Amino acid sequence: MTRRFTLYLLTAVVAALALAFAGCGDDDDENGGGGGAAEKVSGSITISGVWTGQEARSFNAVLDGFKKKYPNVNAKYRPVGNEIPTVLATAVEGGNPPELAAVAQPGLIRDFVKKNALKPIDFAEDTVNENFSKDAADVARVDGKLYGVLFKAANKSTVWYNVPLFDQAGVKSPEDFDAFLQAAKTLKSSGTRAYSVGASDGWTLTDLFENIYLRQAGAQKYDQLAEHKIPWTDPSVKDALRTMAKIVGDTGNIAGGVSGALQTDFPGSVTNAFKENPKAAMVLEADFVESEIINSTKAKPETGFNVFDFPSIDGSPPTVVGGGDTVVMFKDSPAARALVEYLATSEAAEIRARLGGYTSANKNVSETAYEDPLLGQAAKAISDAEVFRYDLSDLQPAKFGATVGQGLWKQFQDFLRNPDDVDGTAQKMERAAKRAF
Repeated sequence: MTRRFTLYLLTAVVAALALAFAGCGDDDDENGGGGGAAEKVSGSITISGVWTGQEARSFNAVLDGFKKKYPNVNAKYRPVGNEIPTVLATAVEGGNPPELAAVAQPGLIRDFVKKNALKPIDFAEDTVNENFSKDAADVARVDGKLYGVLFKAANKSTVWYNVPLFDQAGVKSPEDFDAFLQAAKTLKSSGTRAYSVGASDGWTLTDLFENIYLRQAGAQKYDQLAEHKIPWTDPSVKDALRTMAKIVGDTGNIAGGVSGALQTDFPGSVTNAFKENPKAAMVLEADFVESEIINSTKAKPETGFNVFDFPSIDGSPPTVVGGGDTVVMFKDSPAARALVEYLATSEAAEIRARLGGYTSANKNVSETAYEDPLLGQAAKAISDAEVFRYDLSDLQPAKFGATVGQGLWKQFQDFLRNPDDVDGTAQKMERAAKRAF
């Protein structure tokens, strides 16, 4: 072997090793290791959101995870609370919105899109599609473009029940709506009322209607009603009201009767079902019922309280009516893009899930990541749902869908008082919808 050939061979080997090590470095970058593309992203960004208190502290832990992947990005969370629609609108008008924001209303997202205030996040399309169902992704899609990531979800298709009262009556978690109604009758016969309803908060009644309507009328009708492409006098609405009347019309099976329900707010309805001397056995509301149980009663999970999915109606597939907080982008930058992509991953969601008080629509989050197995169960129902739709009343103009003393909140309270008046209720809702739209 000649010396020249030997030197050539050594040079080739060294070059090959250099390439191999370079390849290993790229893999480390993709998995959050130091160096490479992640370190090239830099800057300072602010994300405003509705989360305050412990929720804000928990989200900052997610940002700590982001910082490990992008050490040269300074991401600061600014808690705003429920005033965020006003705060963001003012900031947009003044030309100085935050880079990112977490908002609870899809209607607000559409409003900002119409004002050309939001940037589409098509760069994150693959990550979102990999981690979320089409229905969950579409929550933040406007005119075919993706504008946000549903980072925190709420499962509004849950029924929380008092375990000792169910055991006393010999009742099991029902599989369908007929079995659910039969369980309510059995509970009443055993000496306890079935339903605790916080009807002074009108949104609890809209949630009940939405769960019935989505299962009974189907997703297409739900979407049409949400956009007022069909009237509230449509036969599908009246059919759902008649089904709803099987619950709210069973007045002797509601804690406090109709008048008591109308004087009870949501937290009170939870306390009534899970305090030491409960007045009823079930609360038909979202997964955030659990935090109210824990904060206001001595009931313990699984032995004192438990949860089942809102039952199927007429063979409807696994279905969830949901809510939640969606992260949107006002200012486009490499740093903002990096955080949007990160929040769409299961890694970010699992950091938040381990801290409690949270459910994710991310289908790749392990159920075991949840500190609380009941919330893990609620989250799994979201990710496994064949049909997922956002809370219908939150999709309406606020004066029709989410205002005290008017619109849907008032009409459903009136319906609770007179559940036989299906036609009159539908007509009143349609008149209010016309004014709002």
